[in-house]
Amino acid sequence: MTHASSQTPEHAASRSDETSLLRLAGLPYFLIAFIARLPFAMMVVGVLTVVVAARGSLSLGGLTSAAVGLGTACFGPLLGAAADRFGQRGVLSVLALANGAMLVLFTVVVYGSGANAFVLLAAVGIGATAPQVAPLSRSRLVTMIRERMPEATRTRTLSGTMAYESAADETVFVFGPFIVGILASALAPWAPLVGAAVLTVVFVGAFALHPSGRHVSQERDSDGKAPSTVSDLFRPQLLIVVLGILGVGIFFGTMLTALTSFMADLGAPEQAGLLYGVMGVGSAILALGVAWLPPRFSLRARWVVFSGILLAGTLLLVFVDSPGTMMVALGIMGIGIGPTLVTQYSFGAARSPLGRSATVMTMLGSGVVVGQSIGAAVTGAIAEQIGTAPALLLPILAATVTFAAGLANWFLSRPGPRLSPATA
Repeated sequence: MTHASSQTPEHAASRSDETSLLRLAGLPYFLIAFIARLPFAMMVVGVLTVVVAARGSLSLGGLTSAAVGLGTACFGPLLGAAADRFGQRGVLSVLALANGAMLVLFTVVVYGSGANAFVLLAAVGIGATAPQVAPLSRSRLVTMIRERMPEATRTRTLSGTMAYESAADETVFVFGPFIVGILASALAPWAPLVGAAVLTVVFVGAFALHPSGRHVSQERDSDGKAPSTVSDLFRPQLLIVVLGILGVGIFFGTMLTALTSFMADLGAPEQAGLLYGVMGVGSAILALGVAWLPPRFSLRARWVVFSGILLAGTLLLVFVDSPGTMMVALGIMGIGIGPTLVTQYSFGAARSPLGRSATVMTMLGSGVVVGQSIGAAVTGAIAEQIGTAPALLLPILAATVTFAAGLANWFLSRPGPRLSPATA
């Protein structure tokens, strides 16, 4: 950007038109980053599937899924901090091998004769070594935008990038469970985890070795230290985003599990994934559309409006009595969930302390996974012990958390040096 002062306005404008994120990152980057997300989306459901098949316990399956989330919660942000400090290449290369090995080890343990405690411990290991490609991809792209794109195009490009990334997440979180179901049905219950291990080693490894993985933020000094402090990660303006995205994760976990229970009561549990896709597809499309919303529709307003739509959709769960009415409710939820997720990640990017982008993005990514794991475990236990009707109330609680966090964020949002006017 420093060279811009030596160029004429016409030359600078021409350069702005020619410089795009696709040109900077390259098409192979987006293809690799998309496929590399799949193992992460397959883990929670894959673990649940293999535990239920091998050990015959739905409650143990739920606990094991929660253990994966626990490992991610404890180690995800630390791995993000390591990526900020040393660069993503080395950190991700180690994680690709470690996570692939843990997925295979877990499969061996769950089919073995060891105690359930060893199964839970191996599940924590899966979560602890999980390469969070989605948040680290966001961090890379945000860094490219801030450091290598003309200032005039940064705000629009950042919005479009968060929209694309969220749509990609929505897509893999819909197709991840679908792939798990196909592999488990066609081959064996252990096949999804072995498949996830192969994808992790190959595509997460490729993501690590991509040239963009060498880059360490220019905001860091020669010793790798950030100009911001660790305490900056605990500012209320950032923690409220973490809380809001945790609510989204809980919603994902509770909704899919409650929907499965609902369809099981109707004698067609295998159709739960198809109905869930109604929400996922709509959510992905709406997430992409966020990039075209007018700037005067501020980020804090978007969070409140779209999380309100999500909450309204979940309230219909009280009245659903057929697949048709469930599809209507899911369709309304899809309108709200995608744009809400995009908005939350946009706030995360804007409020990241200097030099700590990967840390913040992994905090948010961990929030989704932890919420999904907890939501699935609690909802599964309630559905099994009490029934489907109480389980269908839990997505309402999750949406309420997300909406309440949006209201709190409204009052915490103030224009600042690192926020664009759209965040006001």
